[in-house]
Amino acid sequence: MNRQHDGTLMATSKSSGEDDGEGSSSEQGVLHRWRGYSCSISPERVLLCRPVIQAALGSCHSVILTEGGFVYSFGELPWKQGAASHSAEPLLEACLNGRGVVAVASGSFHCGAVTRDGCVLMWGDNGHGQCGLAGRSLVPSPTPVTLLDVEGTAPRLVRAASLACGAQHTLALSVGHEVWAWGSGCQLGLVSHGNAPVCRPQKVEDLAGRYVVQVACGGFHSLALVRSLPSPTARTLSLDKCGRCQQLLYTMIDRDDHVIISDNHYCPLGMELNEVKRQSAPERPQQHGQSSQGSNEVSKEVTPVGSSMTSETFCPSMGSVRGFAQVGSEAENMEELDEGNSTAQTDAAKVPLRRTKSSPFPDEQDLKDYLKRLSDLSLSEHPGIATHLMASSPDSGKATITLTPSPDHTPAPIHPAPANHRRPLQPGGSQPGITLHTPACLLTCPHTHLSSPFEEHLASTCDDSFDDSGVERDLETPGGPGCEGGARGLCEGRRDPLSGLLSVEDLPQNTRSTSLTDIRLEEIKGLSRRSSLPVLTCHGSPSLPKRGHRRVGSAGGKKMPVPMETEPLLPSLYTEVWSWGRGQEGQLGHGDRLPRLQPLCIKSLSKREVVKLETGAHHSLALTAQCQVFSWGSNKTGQLGHLNSLSTAPQPVKMSEGIRVWDLGAGQTHTVLLADGDCVQPILYYSGEQMSEDGPTGNYTQTPALLPFCMNIGYVSSVFAGGQSCLSLSDQNIMGFISSLHELCAAERKFYCHLSAIRTKILRPLLAREGVRVCLGQSFLLLQSLAGSFSRLCHLIGQHSISLTRFLQRDRDVRGLVMLKQTGMFLDTYKMYSSSVGNFLVMGGFQGLLKPLQECFGKKLEVLEQLSESREKGSSPCPSSGSSSGSGLLQSLLYLPVRHMHQYSRLLLKLATCFHVESEEYSLLDEGCSRFEAVALELLKQRKEAEKTLDFWRSLPVKATDALRTPSRRLVCQSNNKALTLQNAARFSVNRFILFNNALVHTQGNIPSKKFYSSYHIYPLATLWIEPLSEEDDGLFGLKFTTPEDSFTALASSPAEKASWLRSINQAVEKLLEAEIDAKVTGSVLGLGSSGGQRAEPRMSRTATHTFSKEGRYKDATYEGRWLCGKPHGRGTRRWPDGRVYIGMFKQGQEDGFGDFVIPNKNSNKTDHYQGHCKEGKMHGFGTYWYASGEVYEGLFCENQRHGHGMMSSGKMVSSSSSVFVGHWLHDRKSGYGVFDDITRGEKYMGQWVEDQKQGPGVVVTQFGLYYEGHFSCNKMVGLGLLLSDDDTVFEGEFSEDWTLNGKGVLSLPNADVMEGVFVGQWSSGLKVSGTYLKSNPYGPDRERSRPHKLGGMAVPAGQKWTAVFEECWRRLGCDSTGRGDTLRAWDNIAISLTQRQHRDSPEFLTRSQHMTLERLEVIPQLNGPFTAETYDNIRRYLIKACDAPLHPLGWLLETLVTVYRMTYVGVGSNRRLLPQAVQEIQSYVTRIYQLVRFLFPSLPEDGTFIPEVSVADTLCSSTDSGMHSEAPEQGFQVSCCSLLMPVLLPRLYNPLFTLYSLEREREEGLYWECVTRLNKQPDRALLAFIGVDQKFWPITISVLGETKEVLTITKDACYATAVETLQQISTTFTPADKLLVIRHTFEDMTQEALALLEQDFKWSMDDLFPLFLYVVLRARIRHLGSEVSLIDDLMDPHLQHGEDGLMFTTLKACYFQIQREKTT
Repeated sequence: MNRQHDGTLMATSKSSGEDDGEGSSSEQGVLHRWRGYSCSISPERVLLCRPVIQAALGSCHSVILTEGGFVYSFGELPWKQGAASHSAEPLLEACLNGRGVVAVASGSFHCGAVTRDGCVLMWGDNGHGQCGLAGRSLVPSPTPVTLLDVEGTAPRLVRAASLACGAQHTLALSVGHEVWAWGSGCQLGLVSHGNAPVCRPQKVEDLAGRYVVQVACGGFHSLALVRSLPSPTARTLSLDKCGRCQQLLYTMIDRDDHVIISDNHYCPLGMELNEVKRQSAPERPQQHGQSSQGSNEVSKEVTPVGSSMTSETFCPSMGSVRGFAQVGSEAENMEELDEGNSTAQTDAAKVPLRRTKSSPFPDEQDLKDYLKRLSDLSLSEHPGIATHLMASSPDSGKATITLTPSPDHTPAPIHPAPANHRRPLQPGGSQPGITLHTPACLLTCPHTHLSSPFEEHLASTCDDSFDDSGVERDLETPGGPGCEGGARGLCEGRRDPLSGLLSVEDLPQNTRSTSLTDIRLEEIKGLSRRSSLPVLTCHGSPSLPKRGHRRVGSAGGKKMPVPMETEPLLPSLYTEVWSWGRGQEGQLGHGDRLPRLQPLCIKSLSKREVVKLETGAHHSLALTAQCQVFSWGSNKTGQLGHLNSLSTAPQPVKMSEGIRVWDLGAGQTHTVLLADGDCVQPILYYSGEQMSEDGPTGNYTQTPALLPFCMNIGYVSSVFAGGQSCLSLSDQNIMGFISSLHELCAAERKFYCHLSAIRTKILRPLLAREGVRVCLGQSFLLLQSLAGSFSRLCHLIGQHSISLTRFLQRDRDVRGLVMLKQTGMFLDTYKMYSSSVGNFLVMGGFQGLLKPLQECFGKKLEVLEQLSESREKGSSPCPSSGSSSGSGLLQSLLYLPVRHMHQYSRLLLKLATCFHVESEEYSLLDEGCSRFEAVALELLKQRKEAEKTLDFWRSLPVKATDALRTPSRRLVCQSNNKALTLQNAARFSVNRFILFNNALVHTQGNIPSKKFYSSYHIYPLATLWIEPLSEEDDGLFGLKFTTPEDSFTALASSPAEKASWLRSINQAVEKLLEAEIDAKVTGSVLGLGSSGGQRAEPRMSRTATHTFSKEGRYKDATYEGRWLCGKPHGRGTRRWPDGRVYIGMFKQGQEDGFGDFVIPNKNSNKTDHYQGHCKEGKMHGFGTYWYASGEVYEGLFCENQRHGHGMMSSGKMVSSSSSVFVGHWLHDRKSGYGVFDDITRGEKYMGQWVEDQKQGPGVVVTQFGLYYEGHFSCNKMVGLGLLLSDDDTVFEGEFSEDWTLNGKGVLSLPNADVMEGVFVGQWSSGLKVSGTYLKSNPYGPDRERSRPHKLGGMAVPAGQKWTAVFEECWRRLGCDSTGRGDTLRAWDNIAISLTQRQHRDSPEFLTRSQHMTLERLEVIPQLNGPFTAETYDNIRRYLIKACDAPLHPLGWLLETLVTVYRMTYVGVGSNRRLLPQAVQEIQSYVTRIYQLVRFLFPSLPEDGTFIPEVSVADTLCSSTDSGMHSEAPEQGFQVSCCSLLMPVLLPRLYNPLFTLYSLEREREEGLYWECVTRLNKQPDRALLAFIGVDQKFWPITISVLGETKEVLTITKDACYATAVETLQQISTTFTPADKLLVIRHTFEDMTQEALALLEQDFKWSMDDLFPLFLYVVLRARIRHLGSEVSLIDDLMDPHLQHGEDGLMFTTLKACYFQIQREKTT
């Protein structure tokens, strides 16, 4: 018992007058020892000062583990020295003190222990290496043994969890659930080591990848309990057989275009390894004339070909067609086989086994020929799998087949899989036939994908609804609590029903094997993989908690660390038993006496839910969850518990009725069993040889005999056996805690056994009968659902019973009880089961089963009577209607779990009384008791409601019942003829209202006496609103009902009747809503509503689903989402039958707000998709529309039409009609200013549109450099226009069509020559000219004609561009027009815009800083008082944040302007002719945005206003915002829209704008850069002298890294380096103000260095300043200085042009022009 728990318990005992703490401790973990079974035997108490936790017995000694990790030994200990070699009293193993031992084990003459950190210590006899230490025959004291995994590049220590010891070997189970072995003999399972002693622990590779939960060692055999997964039914196609055992060698399934082959064979007929060594040809088959040499000896020859042992007897893959339903018959066959074993062995060689020709490919050669034909197929015909066949030499007898999944195939999502990877199979061995590299191997690689056939296999691994016998598989392999009964089958995925809860149980670990193992991939449909193997896995699953990787198993691969795995909360019932070693006594359980070199599964135990294994010297025991014991092996002294002298297959131990075994032990010739009887205190049974003080007496009992003394030694919790002795671990009852705990465990075990009997004896036979489906009709699905729920509940109870047993034996801290830690899981399972039983009852299912019950169980129904009597002994059953009939008996039996809930609450309350009321344990137990009791009462209430509803349906006519009855519907109340009537009803009509738990039914008719109703109106409660009407006006007691499509008023007969109906309906509605919320939020299967008090009125806003039926736009549409007073309101989904779907916000029944709308296109199989805002059921606001034709529109809508600013993209870049339009739309047509980029033609139009046509002034540029501006009409260039080519040829005149000249005009050539006249023809194909040619004369009177033309005169003015964008921004601020609106309302709209998150800006995608920024933007800046520099700075800071937030109207405006600007001037728009328009457009943006800012901040002055303020002038001058500089900073500053807005606007537009500048200045930049490159080749002094810098400004010395160096004639790039670096930063800035600040800092750096040279104050003269600054500009090497200068000149603040910044900029500009004209010679 846990000490912390004991402390609380002891304190309670002491306060109650019982024994004190020490006395209580001495009564816990008491160990008794005895031998034999006679009545005169009196057990001897082993006196120890500490409670015993575990014990282990050897042949003549015992090892005991006590609390605190102390280990004691007593008995014959020959490995110790002196008197210690034989100790009758427990002797402390002092060297283990402080090691934290948690488990001990004992073999015949050696011992082992496991510490808390996973270390293994061994001592005792080591003659066969069983202690894991080389070179020592005896190990006198515990010595560490290392479990080292040497596979891979780095060895890895393995931590052990438990040990098992045999006569000459030891097994260890690691925390990773792998088995390690050492010692000698075939019982190790290490095929490659022979019979030589294995002194180092080696991994049993045949069990690698399986989840082993327990190992047990007999004298010379071993057992392993392996967690498995439910396997589907299997089907085997035999193609050839093994040459030794005549079993299937490989399987094949032929698909339409490929074949899937599986190697699923290994020879199960083992042999002693020393005999293998003596054979020169290990695979040489035995001659038919040879026979075995006796029945009780190990065969000394390889298994004969003609052995009478059929392959189905041994191979797990054989006989799979029968399935697991024939386990019982299989065991009987094995028993019969054992009885005639000697005859079979003698005649084995005489009668060769006939080969059944059941395959189209009877031998290996035919198979090779078939595979060769398949290999000729093209890989393109096999998209899923590429098959490569390589036949070896004829004498090898092998062929290798590699199945490789297609690398480009991506599998669909598959079942939940473990996070680790499995190791690939290692082909090898001496197996004849085909060695196969199957896809199962390939799937273990991290980067391998499954092909489609394997996906089908994955789907087939789900639990089927029925097994081969027709019985529902749900009863055997239940799903999780989340499944909805048999109608849906089981939960997807092959896992336990609580797999979502269990972290380790879901799937085994990695798979690794040699070719001899039973791990193989079987064909896709039907072949049964060993169910303990994991299913085909991917890298993980979102539905499962990931476990740590164990390692990638490829040889030489890097090892991954193995973390400690946590144990599951509930143990698995899906287990298998594997055995190996010597089998001459049948102790392996495979139906023969042959040895097994490697582990092999015992098929007859695969579905028996084995939970514990024990082994004696020559016999084995298995305990199941149904408290049944199976035994096999030697029975010479009756140790098997049945009359058979020898059992080579597991047989059940014969126990008295009502005796439930829950622990067992196996000695050398005896078996001891711990069981539940009629009382709470456990009882002991003994089967085997009788012992006396002198030794064996020769007497024995063949059936378990009760040990009378068991009632005198206390409450036994564990038993142990070994050698000739038995041990029991018992406790004394303290404060009733021990007895209460035992009562809880016994009650759960008894309950599970009873449920299993009901499942096996009643439900399975019923579901297997064909007539049940006919009798029940549609209710058969409900029976399947009931059976599935029963199976899931039964499985949970079975797991819980095993968990309670282990809890009793290990840790007794009630805080760890699963039913308290996971109460919700238990309650959900019971709720789901109660619901399924109630649904079946309401639909009359039990009455429909009366005839099938009588046909199946006879008219007297003895089976049902027996099960009812066995359960109701000592309990008062709950009476039910018709309990005496067969259906009533079945109903009573199936309602047993509901009544069992009271048993939980009673026992938990009984446990709680053992603790102090203020203790944590008492609180947990009391809370659990309350929860179980509350649910028990609720389920009992549900049963009564179901029975009441059934009686109501019986009272109605059949037609009415068929129309109204549903499984989940329960009656609440109904109105009489006049109790509640419809207002304004017809005179002779009869109205009746029936209230159910989920609907209100209004019936109308004219014959009330016959209960005949002509119409039924069903109103679901989820969408029903009720409102009491005032009685003051008309004196009527009315209730107004509102539904999604109707509203009506009902009149009650009295105020009490009105109040009663109002209360009943409100409670029903609220309970329904609470149940739905509970099911969604908490994940419970069947919500019962909140535990607290219900609301007086149900909530007006709720979530529900409704299908509209009335004519209109929503006819037959289904809405699911939020409702408000009968109307969809809030977020929801509406679906139409024609495929239309809207998901988004609703308001008053219509689509209103942001949402997604999918509309099927009638002309194609594609759909239109709209995502954006709606208003009153129509698209309204900003949104994106994806057309089925491929076009995409993103912009504004108004009443389902494109209206406002938007962008339409047509086609793709490679399409023949690709284009993009961005601009203004009016009633679904282009109207206003817009930009049209015809990607196919390489043209871009920027101008006015009317009715989808180019109309008005516009500009066209092409990818060939043509530029046109002029007027358009009906998509054509018409009227006066200006055309420029890339070579500066200009035509100004009249046009009639696109690029077609027609009329008078002037053609200016690049050399300034001019042609005037009439021009006709297309520009690109040739012109007809009638006019005058004028030669240029730059000195004549016509020199004016040589001046460049002014562009943009016929283009759309910048102020008229993108007006729709600014109008939308004003609208978002709440203004009807530009500048007209309320400022406070505008700020409110800003706050609304920021708080309404669209789905793409939902909180889960926003960082915390973004949330904080949006919250700050919602606050209106307080700008009270006079306007100051601080106010100006606050506005500037707010604008920076607002423009960075797309949800802010200003942020949306800036984002949209950036988009349209880039759309205009990027790509084809990168034409140097567009530079003036681009600059004007930016200036227009600044002006119009400033107008918006002034509207939001009314105190902000107009642009250019001077603000006198002295106190903050210095601060403003030192800031990075140079727009605040003025000529007299000490007197104030000047407000400028450029300085305020350029910092947020220009960085986003800089790239396209600067590109235009670069193109415009390309020629000048070439001259400039050529000169800069040549001049920079000169050293510093040469360059200073060349450009005329006064020598007094020539640096003499320079500082380099703190060291002063002299400037030499060859020094380069050293003078004025600081100023040069500063000037280079001009290319890293964006705004003119920032660039001017860089220029200012450059001059300051020059001045500082000049002052250092002159060592006196001076003032710059232009003669001194200009040459020196020219030097700095040359050394700065600014690549596009001309573009920088032009950008500053165009966009700088006008008031800065005449100050210091203006003078400095003028100096820079002069340097730029001077460099172009500088002669480098």
